[in-house]
Amino acid sequence: MTDDEFDLPHGESAPLAYENPNFLNSPDGRILRIMSEYAEPLARFRREQIQDTVVFFGSARFPSMAGANKIVEGIDPATGEAQRKLAQAGVDMARYYEDARRMAFLLSEWAAHIPARRKRFVVTTGGGPGIMEAANRGAREAGAKTIGLNIRLPFEQYPNAYITPSLNFDFHYFFMRKFWFAYLAKALVIFPGGFGTLDELFEILTLAQTRKLAKKILVVIYGREYWSKLINFQAKVDAGEISAEDHKLFQMVDTPEEGFEFLRSGLTEHHLGPDRPKRVGQVVPEIAKTNP
Repeated sequence: MTDDEFDLPHGESAPLAYENPNFLNSPDGRILRIMSEYAEPLARFRREQIQDTVVFFGSARFPSMAGANKIVEGIDPATGEAQRKLAQAGVDMARYYEDARRMAFLLSEWAAHIPARRKRFVVTTGGGPGIMEAANRGAREAGAKTIGLNIRLPFEQYPNAYITPSLNFDFHYFFMRKFWFAYLAKALVIFPGGFGTLDELFEILTLAQTRKLAKKILVVIYGREYWSKLINFQAKVDAGEISAEDHKLFQMVDTPEEGFEFLRSGLTEHHLGPDRPKRVGQVVPEIAKTNP
């Protein structure tokens, strides 16, 4: 910011600091922008009575089955082999879209019947297309509120149509978005995805392994065949990079029903019994608790 950006005609009042866009959007205003991405979501989560979440991650590029089939049907016969293979891969991977949609539906339908003053285990995603859209869509089809934590990117990322409007967020800073993924989450569901999916998976596993979270966080990794080709966790145990106990930080599943049953059992054991008031007048946490 240069000095002449503050220059005003003689006699004209200066803008209030918090109404000065030149300052707010400058490097000096960065701390206020960061604080805003903490305080504004917190206010909304409180207003919407969100106590905790289950976060779904996965590829932004997987279409629904109907969408994938439509792409294949519309391929020009003159299209190259590489394009045809890519379109067919879309059909193969679309099952993950439908499975995420189904698991989110089952989870949201169950959570809706939990007796609580606040919304429990609300399905949350990165807010974009693909697996994110599928999970928001499944929760919406169950009649539940559903959260989208979007990020401003030059490509790929836009809010999907299934997010509850009052819970549709847009972040500039990746680290503040990551904070909100972890802070509210009681479980994480990882579908096949790209660099962002891997980043979030290992971020949460690291927080759980190092006990930086004052809560039990369940991690579901969806699709044994896919993930076993991508990551050899046993090789990491054999090399001494992680302990055998670290294998217990996550559970691999192959169907929406298997994933849901693991979540329902674990969430009930770790997060429903202890959170219930033990005596009249006892207050449960307003929002998810973590270590300071």
